[in-house]
Amino acid sequence: MHHDAESFYQTWPDRMNAMKARPGGADIAKAFGPYFQWLMKDTTSEGGLSVKQKELIALAIGVASRCEACIYAHVEKCLKAGATSREVMDAAGVAVMMGGGPVYTYVAVVSEALAHAEQAAGKN
Repeated sequence: MHHDAESFYQTWPDRMNAMKARPGGADIAKAFGPYFQWLMKDTTSEGGLSVKQKELIALAIGVASRCEACIYAHVEKCLKAGATSREVMDAAGVAVMMGGGPVYTYVAVVSEALAHAEQAAGKN
C-alpha cells in the first residue's frame, strides 16, 4: 500500500475523502467514526485503560495484522497520547513475539513512522 511514512501522511486524507465520496462510503465513515472514538476514550476513572495504553494495543494489533495504514496512524496517535518511542517499539516487539518473522518485517514501518514523527517535531 505505502512504502514510506511521508507518502502515507501526504496521501491518506485525500484517499479517505475519496472513499467517503463513493456510494456507501460516507455511511461507513459515519458508523465507524463515533464507535472508534467511543472505544478509544480514556476510561482510567472507571478502572480501565488510558488512551495511550489503548493506542499501544491498537498499534500492536496493526503490526501483527501487517496493516501499514494502521501502523502509520497508530504510531502518530501513540505519540500524541504521550507514548515514548521506546514504548512504541516495545508494542511492536510484543506483536513480533505473537506473530513471528512475517510480522517482524513490519517493525521497519514502525521505525519509519517514528522517524517521520521525530523529523516533523524537529527532533532530528
